[in-house]
Amino acid sequence: MDRLTQLELFVLTADLGSLSKAASQLDMSNAAASRALTALEERLGARLIERTTRRLWLTDAGREYHRRCTALLAEMGEADAMAGEAAVSPKGMLRVTSSVSFAMMVIAPWLPEFKKRYPNLAVQIVTANRYPDFIEGGMDVAIRTREHEGDSGITIRRLAETRRVLAASPAYLAAFGRPRTPEELTAHRTLVYNLAADPYVLHLRRGDETRDVPITSALDANDGQVICAAGRAGLGIVIQPLFIIHDDIVAGRLVPVLDDWHLPRLTINLAYQSRRHQPAKIRVFAEFLLEMVERLDLEKKWTAVAYA
Repeated sequence: MDRLTQLELFVLTADLGSLSKAASQLDMSNAAASRALTALEERLGARLIERTTRRLWLTDAGREYHRRCTALLAEMGEADAMAGEAAVSPKGMLRVTSSVSFAMMVIAPWLPEFKKRYPNLAVQIVTANRYPDFIEGGMDVAIRTREHEGDSGITIRRLAETRRVLAASPAYLAAFGRPRTPEELTAHRTLVYNLAADPYVLHLRRGDETRDVPITSALDANDGQVICAAGRAGLGIVIQPLFIIHDDIVAGRLVPVLDDWHLPRLTINLAYQSRRHQPAKIRVFAEFLLEMVERLDLEKKWTAVAYA
């Protein structure tokens, strides 16, 4: 087995925490992968990975070798990408992960124009409301509503801000009344996105006034589309980003409540692995999203108080 494949196998094994997963990605049998890793350690005269039947971990030598090999393979990948991809016509598969709502309401409607510009670039969208390790999962770009990543190797580009809004259906408000103060929310049915930060306390602000209002959910869910559907059906008051419920508000399917009080805004970010030379597919997708947000003036729409 050539030395490059040995290095790729070692780095993948360390990154994935599994020799079998690394072997699968490289289309190798487990036995061949084990022999290759052993051959690498014998060639170096150093133990790189300690293994049991349940787990594996890097030795001190393995951690330093992993750091250097990762940098080397990244440089080689960048060289291949720069040589193999034309900036004006990127090719291959672009893998994007985002929430279900953002994929449905923003990315999918824009894909026809993106594909028209870059016909040789295929797109794979993986929806996830939790934030997985998207690089380990083979993702090129993640779209997230948070400002910081734990991995310093991640680049964050701000896409837009969005307000979060309290709203309910006309049928719900007719049956249960409209809350006039934050404190009245405790007597209402609320529909809670349970992956939000501190989901069962609303941190509201109006000018210099602040209120921390505990809420009890009539329904909680890990997907905004479920919450919005329940809200339109009259189950309770939704608490959702404006980019998700703006059209429902304009159409009258949902009516804002306590709109003079404001919840902390969310920042929608692009996240991708930091490299000095980005593969063309990542660069053109990021630039396309930023262009569309600016062209359609979406941040103004998503942070508006008057809806139109």
